[in-house]
Order: sequence, then C-alpha cells, then structure tokens
Amino acid sequence: MKIPIQNIYFLLCYAWDKLEESKIVDVDAIESTSLVDLFARVLISGANHLLKRGIDRGYVPQHEWGSRLRGRICFQEALRKSGMRAASLPCDFDELSHDVLPNRILKSTIFRLMHVDGLDSECAEGLSKICRMLSDLRDVELSSRVFGRVQLHRNNQFYDFLLKVCELIYRNLLVSEKSGKTKFRDFVRDRRQMESLFEAFVRNFYRLHSKFTVKREDIRWNWVPADLASRELLPKMQTDVSLTSHARKIIIECKFTPNATQHHFDAKKLRSYHLFQIHAYMDNLREKFADTCEMILLYPSMGIEKAVSASYRDGGHKISVRMINLSQPWQSIHKDLLALIE
Repeated sequence: MKIPIQNIYFLLCYAWDKLEESKIVDVDAIESTSLVDLFARVLISGANHLLKRGIDRGYVPQHEWGSRLRGRICFQEALRKSGMRAASLPCDFDELSHDVLPNRILKSTIFRLMHVDGLDSECAEGLSKICRMLSDLRDVELSSRVFGRVQLHRNNQFYDFLLKVCELIYRNLLVSEKSGKTKFRDFVRDRRQMESLFEAFVRNFYRLHSKFTVKREDIRWNWVPADLASRELLPKMQTDVSLTSHARKIIIECKFTPNATQHHFDAKKLRSYHLFQIHAYMDNLREKFADTCEMILLYPSMGIEKAVSASYRDGGHKISVRMINLSQPWQSIHKDLLALIE
C-alpha cells in the first residue's frame, strides 16, 4: 500500500489525539516521500519549539562527597570510608536539572536517527545541530521499559507527542549492513501496526468531528453458560468504533487489509469471517438500538483498485461495506468519512 507521507502523519496525529501538536510541522511543504525524513523534520521542529520556550527540568537524584552539607548524609558510607576524604561527607540530594528522562530520550532518538541510511542531508544537519544543543544531557539506552518509565504532567504535555514519535522510530529502526548505520523499516508494511493505527484514527476522527458519543464497546454474549468454566472460555467481544446518539447507533469495524474481497472459485466474494463478526454483534446486542443498529465494515483503499461498496438489510439493521481511499488529498478523506455516517 502506498500512502502519502502527509496522510500517514495525519493518521498518526489523529490516532495519538495530537492534532494541535501536529501543527508544528507544515507537512504540505515537505517534498520528500521518505518517512524517515518526515519524522526527522518533526523532531527538529519539535525540539526547536521546546528549546525556544525552555526545555523541561526536574529534580534529579545526585550523590557526592563535599564539605558543604546538602540533602541527606550517608553515614554508613562515611564510616566505611572514614579518613579517605578529609573534611568532606557523602550526601544524597535532588538537584534541579534538564537531564531528565524525556529530554534524554529525545536526544538519544535524534542521535540514532542521524545515522539512518538514506536520510536527507538537510535533515541530518538539522538533527546534528539539535544534538549539539542537548550535549549536556546523558545518553539513555532506548527500550520499551524506558519509554514506560516516562511520567508527564500538565505543563509538559507537548513532550507526549514527541515521545510517541520517538517510540515509533525506536520500534522501526533496524541495524543496517553498513557499520554504524541503521535502517528505518517502512512500518506501513507492518499489518499489525497499521491495523491498530487505522482503527485508532477512525475512532478519534469521529470523536472530534461528529456529534456522536464515540468509544470502544464490550458486547456481552447472549449465550447462557452451563457453568463458570464455560463462562471463562467465551472470548471477549469488543467493537472497534461505536457511535451513539439519542436517535442512532453505528458500529464500525475497521479492517486494514489490502483486499476487502477474496476469490472463491474464481469469483470475488466478501470475507466471510468479517461478515460473521458483524453478525455476532447484531445477534448479541441487548440495548435500546438492538434492532436498528447500523453496521459498517470499513476497509482502506489506495485508489488504484476498484472500490468495493455493498449495502444490505437484515430486519431493522443496515449493513454497509465501504472503502476509504487513503491516497487522496486529506480534505477528501475528511469529507468521505463524514459522508459515511450521514
């Protein structure tokens, strides 16, 4: 699938619920079609934004021997090493510093991104400049655990956007055959990542641009289990996107697969598993809209294949199969998604 990098950027910003923060980069002005160049420009613009307003500071634990008492004296260490340092004592104290974890992650990600094969020279220069400005910060070995340790507060929420970009870069950097270099994996080819991204994008799009209440929703099975063991074996049934108003309910299942159909004896047919999933929702709804809930199977399209569009009725239920062209201009994507629920 070939999705313009500008559209990938908007997909990510919607999925992360970071539309305001996304405005730091004018993606329409980016001529490159490379994702690594896009993310480099995001980090350059984001880091410059932080440096202009002042990067975040926090209290960092320190330990040192000194003649001036600060914080808490480490008496056991002083007794063990008595006489080694005349007129000084070991102390633990907190010092206000820029050397906090979010800044260290940002610097370490920028440093790694600088060494990616094929990075635009202008981007590499911009990243190098940021790295020099953050030279006083210690490096940190990036890992999922390190990203999980970050704690943000109301005054430094802009970091959340940049750290999501950093984590995406970390997950998709691969060691290159060239010594000291890395390669950025095209995560758009990773179906698991794109399934999650597509679903979160659709959900947050409608949350921001419709009057519906939008959420994921658990649907309980109507089956009556014979015993506790039987109950525990029933799988969880959860929608991708549920839209509810006082008069309507729409369930949208997002399927990030290149083909909405499959071949059966040389004939194109809708994917039966996806239809069974929709049917399971209809069979087990119990609430106000149990008999009138609308169902939509939504697939991505690149605009090069023939769009699949089908509509059905099952009692009071309307079932639609639709495709959204992710290669078209973003304004058209916006318009088509709104038309889908009109």
